[in-house]
Amino acid sequence: MFKYYGKYAPYLFLLPAGIVLLIFFFIPFFQTFVLSFQDYSYDIYHPAWIGLKNYVELFHNPIFYKVLWNTFIYLFVAVPILAIFPLFIAILINQKIRGVTLYKILIYLPVIVSIVVAAIAFKWLYADQGILNYIVTSLGLEPIGWLTAPKWALYSVIWVTIWKGIGYYMIIYLAALMSVPKELYEACDIDGASFFRKHLTVTIPHIMPTIALVTTISAISAMKVFAEIYVMTKGGPLNSSKTIVYYIYERAFENLDLGYASAMAVVLLIIVMAFSFINIFCFERNKYQL
Repeated sequence: MFKYYGKYAPYLFLLPAGIVLLIFFFIPFFQTFVLSFQDYSYDIYHPAWIGLKNYVELFHNPIFYKVLWNTFIYLFVAVPILAIFPLFIAILINQKIRGVTLYKILIYLPVIVSIVVAAIAFKWLYADQGILNYIVTSLGLEPIGWLTAPKWALYSVIWVTIWKGIGYYMIIYLAALMSVPKELYEACDIDGASFFRKHLTVTIPHIMPTIALVTTISAISAMKVFAEIYVMTKGGPLNSSKTIVYYIYERAFENLDLGYASAMAVVLLIIVMAFSFINIFCFERNKYQL
């Protein structure tokens, strides 16, 4: 029996994952795509078909460009830090040092903390009379509106995402470092290579697929950030910390404009896929060359 179905075995193993993707991705995406061509502003139970009107209004809406710019800022600030700094920490922790297990636990601890709890804690730290402003005023400086000043709000939220993600990506890098042959490090030591040179010529080339993975995951996560903004700023002040996902939530569940929110969701999916392909091309293009 198993011999008869042998040629279909790979497809049978892929079937459960395909069913999950069908139910939780392809069907919702198709429904969202259809919703983006409808208008729910007059009757939520009987929407009107309006074609590309939602997309036309979307690309003529200055708020959309504002939240899109905020999303790109989030992406270009958070992703390089989350791709580089955890690698640096992983390389240091991978050395033979005392108390390495304790360091791993302390660095990974923010990952297991609920994002809502972390956001509330940082909201207290960022308060006008919070610890950070106490330190700032102790230095003789004026208090900073971490969450109330437009120029600081978005970056204050970004730091929470970075704080939460460092430990997670560090563990991924630690797993990748275990696959690097020790003989190559020994050869570098014999040649007298410095610590920096050794990891630049041996470690990074060998774990480049992992760097691509971390970059892709962190980029997607940065573009889909929601909880931190919802808890800490609600997108304010003056839309300065509002990202595209929060704007989708606002239009869909507060304004009940499901068609307009669906159009933004389709645009977001296209942007995320574009960044994913760019990451693959930059880091793993040799793997896909014919």
